[in-house]
Amino acid sequence: MTLSDLLAARAAAEPDGVAMIVHGVGELTYSGWDARAGAMANILINEGVRPGEPVGLVFPHAAWLDYAVAFMGVLRAGAVAVPMSDRTPEGEIRLLAERAGIARILRNVPTGPAEPAEPVKVSSSDPAQILFTSGTTGVAKGVMATHGNLAFGLHRDPRRRAFRHSTHLAHAFPIGTNAGQMMLVNAIAAHPTVVTTPMFTTARFANLVAKYQAGTVFLVPAMAIELLSAGVDPLDSVLLLGSAAAPLPAAVAAKLTELFPAAMITNYYTSTEAAPAQTIMVFDPERPGSVGRAAAGGQVRVTSGDGTPAATGEIGEVWMRSSAAPRAYLGDPDSDTFRNGWVRMGDLGYLDDDGYLFLVDRTGDVIKSGAHKVSTLKIEEALHAHPLVKEAAAYGVPHPVLGKAVAVALVVQEEIPLPDLRSFLSERLAPHELPAKVTTMDALPRNRGGKVDKRALS
Repeated sequence: MTLSDLLAARAAAEPDGVAMIVHGVGELTYSGWDARAGAMANILINEGVRPGEPVGLVFPHAAWLDYAVAFMGVLRAGAVAVPMSDRTPEGEIRLLAERAGIARILRNVPTGPAEPAEPVKVSSSDPAQILFTSGTTGVAKGVMATHGNLAFGLHRDPRRRAFRHSTHLAHAFPIGTNAGQMMLVNAIAAHPTVVTTPMFTTARFANLVAKYQAGTVFLVPAMAIELLSAGVDPLDSVLLLGSAAAPLPAAVAAKLTELFPAAMITNYYTSTEAAPAQTIMVFDPERPGSVGRAAAGGQVRVTSGDGTPAATGEIGEVWMRSSAAPRAYLGDPDSDTFRNGWVRMGDLGYLDDDGYLFLVDRTGDVIKSGAHKVSTLKIEEALHAHPLVKEAAAYGVPHPVLGKAVAVALVVQEEIPLPDLRSFLSERLAPHELPAKVTTMDALPRNRGGKVDKRALS
């Protein structure tokens, strides 16, 4: 089964059902999506697009509907879709295109006479998508996914569709990200209509949720923090609030229960490389820092330095896997990130007695300060607990004696005297974890995927 099969089946069963809405722009029905994707596939095939050929897709957020058509049209032509953010500089787009072997980049849906073309048969093992990582720890890498990987765990039976408690699912994830791609998949295979706005602002998004009485909402933590800071009225239609793309600070999760009083606050942990493997955690005050347990038949493990399983509570490298066909790096299929179906997450963490995963830090973000290894996630958790801190990022800066010292960048509601901040943190952090440098900013630097760019801070 492929996403194309699922879309065709949905179009046959619910031709007038609305798959996706971009508020103020338009909507896309299942039959319209199916027909437009088929017509586009015919155009691409007649223009000479070959099976397995990578095709770049560069669309703005406001063009989610056209992007959805283009993505499925490329897949139906037997080609490989390569989504890229429209905020990517043209020079970088050219570089990524060269690395992926892209000769054709689409910025809109091709139109014109759609002469029937010989249908292209694809199998679940054929490549379907190349998605570039956010590049927060180095050069962005292309991650290849097969048709079977993208459609893993999805069902034609309407009784088994996800988020059946909702008529609408609202999100603000950008095109070209793994989280954004999951929203496209939800538009095909989940129960609710997927809705978004042409541009994210707190007012627009809150109004979107209220207008459509969305029962399911997906955000990244930065968006959640912005909503909390904006003083938005409680949104009581939401029964499930999902946070993805970055760890959700416990203090932020606790505050979200007030903004979404009827919702389960849920943290999703995965990566572009590991999907569809993931852990899911419904916020639990008993385990405020956990990202949950493996979901949908997947597995998670923590290994020590020599690769053997770490003991309960012992910090080590986090690995995940699912039963889906694993993904792979473009041009580097033998990368040690992928091993026997397992995917190295690039995070350090530990498992408790009940199998709940706790993240300690990104492998490359740990601050080696003197004899100590300091977790930036722990520092950020402590900072987010301060009532005047809106956003926080911890990172290392050079130190002549310690090698690295702890620095933090803050976005605050009002200025916090440094002695008061240190006193607050001293109750939550060890002396070697206290920041030696504090910088206040209007906004934290972020990459195009919405993640904090710590390299820009250090």
